[in-house]
Parts: sequence; C-alpha cells; structure tokens
Amino acid sequence: MSKKKLRSQEWYGRTGKDGFIYRSWMKNQGFPHHLFEGDKPVIGICNTWSELTPCNAHFRDLAQALKRGIWEAGGFPLEFPVMSLGECSIKPTAMLFRNLASMDVEESIRANPMDGVVLMCGCDKTTPSLVMGAASVDLPTLVLSGGPMLIGRFKGKKIGTSDVWRFAEEYKMGKLSQEDFIEAEAAMSRSVGHCAPMGTASTMAAMVEALGLALPDNATIPAADSRRKVLAHMAGMRIVEMVNEDMKMSKILTRKAFENSIMVNAALGGSTNFILHLTAIAKRIGVDLDLTDFDEFSSKVPLIANVQPSGEHWVEDLFYAGGLPAVMKEIDKILHTEALTVTGKTLGENISKAECYDRNLIGTLEAPIKPDSGIAVLKGNLCPNGAVIKPSAASPQLLKHTGRAVVFENIDDYKARIDSPELDIDETCVMVMKNVGPKGYPGMPEVGNMGLPKKLLEKGTKDMVRISDGRMSGTGFGTVVLHVSPESAIGGPLALVQNGDMIELDVPNRSLNLLISEEEFAKRMSEFQPVELPYERGYVNLFLDKVNQAHEGVDFDFLQGSSGSEVKRDSH
Repeated sequence: MSKKKLRSQEWYGRTGKDGFIYRSWMKNQGFPHHLFEGDKPVIGICNTWSELTPCNAHFRDLAQALKRGIWEAGGFPLEFPVMSLGECSIKPTAMLFRNLASMDVEESIRANPMDGVVLMCGCDKTTPSLVMGAASVDLPTLVLSGGPMLIGRFKGKKIGTSDVWRFAEEYKMGKLSQEDFIEAEAAMSRSVGHCAPMGTASTMAAMVEALGLALPDNATIPAADSRRKVLAHMAGMRIVEMVNEDMKMSKILTRKAFENSIMVNAALGGSTNFILHLTAIAKRIGVDLDLTDFDEFSSKVPLIANVQPSGEHWVEDLFYAGGLPAVMKEIDKILHTEALTVTGKTLGENISKAECYDRNLIGTLEAPIKPDSGIAVLKGNLCPNGAVIKPSAASPQLLKHTGRAVVFENIDDYKARIDSPELDIDETCVMVMKNVGPKGYPGMPEVGNMGLPKKLLEKGTKDMVRISDGRMSGTGFGTVVLHVSPESAIGGPLALVQNGDMIELDVPNRSLNLLISEEEFAKRMSEFQPVELPYERGYVNLFLDKVNQAHEGVDFDFLQGSSGSEVKRDSH
C-alpha cells in the first residue's frame, strides 16, 4: 500500500514558482534540499517560551531535547512561537487572552506546512489555549508540559504557591515583615517550572495526560529533573510515528476521554478552572459536555492524591510516589481504560504497571485521602445556569450554611472596604462580589477567593462562605463558590443581591439560593440597570461582543467547532 502523501508536500512538493518560493527562503537557515522531498514529516513545535511567562522560561532548552527526538525518528522539526500567557504578570487577567492565544495557535498550525504538532505549554492558560487551537485544526498532536517547580523552602518549612494566600494574611496582620515577605518570594520560586501544588497549571498537565494527549508521567516530572528532557525526547520520537499512523486529535478526544479526565481531576482535587477549559476544548472538538457531567463523574471519585491545596503535599512529592499513572491505577475500575492515547496504546495499557511507592501521598478507593473530592455543581435561583465549588478545599462545617450577605459591587468596592473597621460583617456572613465575570471585569479574574476582613482574621477566623461570578486560582482554597452563571454584569441573579439578604448554600443538595420572595425577586429584576461594560477597541471589544458565559466555557461563540487543516489557496 502506498504511503499517504504528507500535508507539508502541499507546500514543499510543488514544482515551478510556488515550490521555489516555499522552499527557497527556508533554505537560508541551512536546511538541505532533501529535507523538503517528502519522506520526512514536518513537525511543528508550538512553543510558548517567554521571559514574561516564567513558568515556561525553560522551554527553549526543553525544545532542543524535543527536536533531538524528532530528528532521531526521521522527522523535520520546525519551531514557531505563539502568544504566551504569563499568569503572574498579565493584566487584567490572563483569562481575557486565552481565546486570542487559541486563535493564534489555530491559524499558525493551519496556515503553515506541518504534518503534526507538539504543543509546549505549562503556565495555566497556555495549555488550554494551545489544545483548543489545535483541536480546531485536528492534525496529529501531542502535548508536552513544562513540569512543576521544585518545592520551596522557607525557614525550615516546605512552601509553594498555596502559601501565598497564607503569607498575605500574615503580612496584613503584621505577623510577617516586608523583609520576610521578600525572602519568601525567592524561597518559593527556586527553580524553573510552574506552581508546585495541584494548581491550574498542574491540573492542566494532568488533564492532557488523562485525555490521552500526553505521554505517561507528563503531569508530574519536575521541570528541573533531567527526566523531563528524556520525556521531551521521547515525545519527539512519538509524534513522528503518530503522523505516519495518521493519529489525529479527534481519534483520541472522544466522549470517554473527557469523562476520564473529569474523574482523574476529582482524584487529584484539581482546579475549578478545569471546568472552563475542558468545556471549551470539548466544544472545539465536537463532544457534548456540560456542567452536569462534571458533577456526575466527579461524584464517583474520592480524593486519591494528597496534594495541596486539597491535601498536604506537592506535585514533586506525587511524582516520587508514582505520579499520575499510579493515581489513575487506583481508580482504573471506574475509568474507561479502553480509551486510546497518543502512545498508540490504551489508557489501561499505559497504567498497567504503575505502582504506588508512598501511601501517604496516594490513597485508594477503599481508603482515600478524603471522601469528598471533585467539583460540585450548584443550581438555584442565584445561579440558574450553575455555579461550582471544590468541597475538598472547603471547610466541612460551611458546606451547608445560611448567612447574611455582605455585598461588594465590584473589585474596587471590595478593595476599598474590606479592611474598614466600619464594615458590618462577622464570621457567619456570606461575602458576595459582583461584576467579576467574563464580561463584567472583563475576563473573569482569579479574585473569587476574597481575602477575609482584617478584623475577622485578628479574631482567628480562617474561612467564610464567599460567592462570585469570577474564578479562583487553582492554588487557592476555602469555601468559595465560583463561576456563578449568568454573571451579574448582564443581569444574572447575583446582581440582585443586597446587603442583609439571607443566602443559603447547601452543597450536599447541590443548591445555592437567595432567600427572598418571588415578588421581591421580580421587582428587583425589573429595576436592574446593566453596568456599563468597558468597551474600548480591538480585542477587548471583540471579547465583550462574542464571549460565552462560564457554563459554556467562556469561549467565543464563533470558535466552537472545527475548520480542519485544509488551505485551498496559495500565497503567490
């Protein structure tokens, strides 16, 4: 049987003027003619390296290991940059630009002569944006994550990003000096890689491994470990084989793959941001997925990984205990182990020999770390399209709670009043923040885990119920209700909450309700005046016009679905 013609030959295999143009300028980099003759698959390396994205700042080095694997397997690697989203630097929030980066990725892959692609990603939004963009093209694709940073060390204790929130409270109360604060900064971020706990970055790396888009151990090998480069080398070899096998993303990203990813996320106590990103990816590849699926499949799984913020330890520790394959082995009875992965084998085959080396890090279905994990999806008159909470990171006594609302109309109102001695609040109250959703902020920032008032911190209060239409860092914790949909800025019921209203949270029964009469509810709705959205120009204008709500993944409505890889017209 004749070998299928490579897609890259639609460029490099041309005769006459077009072939001359497509090949000639490439040769100024020293590439010999035989590389363009059609027997070496062109592998695009989609690299989100940037010094402004410190989680990914080691990617130039990692790309070299990846290229070595591609060359060894008989491929032709060509690296290209795309927009990189640094969670810790970008204002007003990296989430505002996730969809823009996905468009960059999609069009870069489709428009260029590549037969397969490796997505190099690490920082929170770089993973979903790259996967979303690649899914809309549907070439053979493999994901290579950058890996978690090494565990921080500060004054004899292990620390990581989850401690930022604790340090901030201690600093606010004068228990941590400015000098100590600065020392802790360096002590926490002491190696290359993304956040050390099971924050959004590690959750995303686990997501792609559970989906079958990455090689085993992709999620947990530390960035500074030489085995991360070995993984890159092997990924380079495997992507060439995937092109030869015509193993496109659509063959891997099936409904069962998405269900697996939800269950694995529950076992890890992964980030609530997972919901937004997995939903957006599913809509790009054409898999029907909604909030009810996250609750249904999460509810089957207790917390298996003892990793912060839901547990005690760090992703580096999890790797030494057996990594993600060992976690998945513990729940293989409920996973779809027949799902195909980029290895060419099933998920079950990939994890068949996985072992746990530390039961303090990895529990079992019979003896889990915590019985209640995953993500609970709430419904009620305050969130008719849904809201989410992570029970494993919440205070058990607050999961069923009724309290008086203390309302902040927006982030500026919150910052102005939260530490005022005159703020009428006690530990039984429910903190509500409006206008931090997709359109209201804009971009849906990670401000949902509002810091507690100074006067309550001084009394020893550790947690309170907090509700918003925004997000929370995957490294955050607390009894925090997020992603309230529809958002307040467009007239969602959250906009109607007033100071003094009673709010009932009932996580066991999956409900969230504003305790006012139907008549009062209707009266307030009739009087609602929408906030003035920050329309400006350019991309922000596009975002405000086209973005979907949280329960739909916060993608653009016109990006759902796929346009494929075909490009019909030439450039000259």
